[in-house]
Amino acid sequence: MEFTTIFGLGLGAILIIISIMIAGQLSYFWDIASVMITIGGTIASTIISFRGKNLKNLMPVLKKAFKKSNADLNTDIEMIIDLANVARREGLLALEEQLANINDPFLKKGISMIVDGTDIELIKSILQTEVYFIQARHMEGQDLFNTMANFAPAYGLIGTLIGLILMLQTLDDLSSLGKNMAVALVTTFYGSVLANLIFIPISKKLKAQSDAEVLQKELYIEGLLSIQEGENPRIIRDKLNSFIAR
Repeated sequence: MEFTTIFGLGLGAILIIISIMIAGQLSYFWDIASVMITIGGTIASTIISFRGKNLKNLMPVLKKAFKKSNADLNTDIEMIIDLANVARREGLLALEEQLANINDPFLKKGISMIVDGTDIELIKSILQTEVYFIQARHMEGQDLFNTMANFAPAYGLIGTLIGLILMLQTLDDLSSLGKNMAVALVTTFYGSVLANLIFIPISKKLKAQSDAEVLQKELYIEGLLSIQEGENPRIIRDKLNSFIAR
C-alpha cells in the first residue's frame, strides 16, 4: 500500500474539515444539488470523452495510485551483474538456467532473446517498443484523471451560474435566497476540492509511478545489451549506477 497517497488525501480532507468547523458548521457546506452538479457533471463529461475500454480501466488505474511500487534499482543492478558474471564465465546460453529465478516478464523476455541469439539491434528495438506502449497505457490513466480535474472546476462554475440565476429570479423570496446562494458558492468549492485534492494529485502520482517503472525497464535494456556485447561486469555496474544518480 502506498502510504503517501493515503496520508496526503487524509491530511487534506482533515485540514479542510477542521478549518470549516473552526469557522462554522459542516452542514453549511453540504448541498445535494451542488453534489449532483459537480460530481454528476464531471462523470457525465468524462464518459463522453473516453471510450468504454478506458472507463473500464478506471478502477484498476486508481488502485495503482494506492499500490506501492516494488521497484528497487539497487537490487535490479545486482541481479544484472549476477547475470553478467554467469554469461562471462559460462557463456550466454547459460543464462537460460537463470530464467526460473526471474519474475519480471520484461527482463525474462530480454534474456530469452539473448539466449536465442537474436540480433542486438532487434532486441533493443523490441524492448524499446514495449517500453513505448507501456508509457502509452500509463498516459491513458493519467489523462483520465487530468480530464476529470479540468471538468470538476468547470462544473463548479456552472453550479455557481445556476445558483446566481436562481437567486436573481427569486430576490423577493427571502426564504430561498440562502439556498440558491449556497448552490452558487458550495458547487465551486466542491469542484476545486475534487480537482486539487483528488484528481490532479492522483494523476501526478500515476505519472511518478510510470516514470519509475520506465526507468527500471531502461535499466534492464541497458544491462541486457551490455551482457550480450560481453562487457566487463565492472563496466556494466558503472553504467547502471548512472540510472540511480538521475
